[in-house]
Amino acid sequence: MPTEHAPAAIRQVVAARAREVCEYCRTPAQFATQSFTLDHILPRDAGGTTTLENLAWACFGCNAHKHTQTHALDSQTNERVALFNPRQQTWREHFTWNTDLTRVLGKTACGRATVEALRLNRPGLVNLRRLLVAAKFHPPAEE
Repeated sequence: MPTEHAPAAIRQVVAARAREVCEYCRTPAQFATQSFTLDHILPRDAGGTTTLENLAWACFGCNAHKHTQTHALDSQTNERVALFNPRQQTWREHFTWNTDLTRVLGKTACGRATVEALRLNRPGLVNLRRLLVAAKFHPPAEE
């Protein structure tokens, strides 16, 4: 869901910190079909604030699927676990790519729950990743 209007300076800091890549699905903003937004990691409805420590750079799809969720079920254990927090966790510790680099795979309970809850392998994203791999723009450089 779109967030309250944050000052442009905060948006710029969050986008730059994320290297203009969705902090959940890793889609580069320059190739996204929808705008990027600020995600409140701890939703405002749950007391989250619009501060740098509580904001993630997210594509509209990830933000919309996350909405106000903070936890989801891990498909392997059926336990409710916290979703990935890009301010406190490292993407590579919880996720990896499949062999053709088109699908995000959860390596941990948190990773698996986040993949499912945010639908990190939406068909449009998988197709976009396929094209970006062929053009040598995927995966993002830091991975």
